[in-house]
Amino acid sequence: MIDKGIKYLGYLTAFILGLLVLLVVYDATVRYLFSGGSIALQELEWHFFDLVILFGIAYTLREDAHVRVDIFYASFSDKTKALINTISSLFFILPFSILIIYIGLDFVSQSFIQDECSSNPGGLDYRFLVKSLMPLSFIFLALQAMVDAKTNFYMWKSL
Repeated sequence: MIDKGIKYLGYLTAFILGLLVLLVVYDATVRYLFSGGSIALQELEWHFFDLVILFGIAYTLREDAHVRVDIFYASFSDKTKALINTISSLFFILPFSILIIYIGLDFVSQSFIQDECSSNPGGLDYRFLVKSLMPLSFIFLALQAMVDAKTNFYMWKSL
């Protein structure tokens, strides 16, 4: 169920990326051809970019498309790769995710209490909504790390 949820999160991220591209094209066209523009649209671009990056993390781990030192990893046996993936999920990704969630909850609650909004005139309100994506995205990453650890552990045991 987690794996399927992260898959659909990846699809949502791809859709948001498409919207981001359209928004940037629109914003650049209005700015350079018509000497117009909007602070709110520029901030919306950043918010969409935040969504793409933060929600793309778990999907990238699911697809095994994250960055690693392939110079060594590529030459390892499947059993060694499964062991490395299990250890990295349990002892690196999971603790880091828990730390970011823990720190991020205070970060978001402070923003919510202050009813934080853009400091730019014409900017977007409710900045705490965007900030809440940080702990949420690391919850998704932690869940995916647990799925990967389980999958790789069973793979390691069977090889």
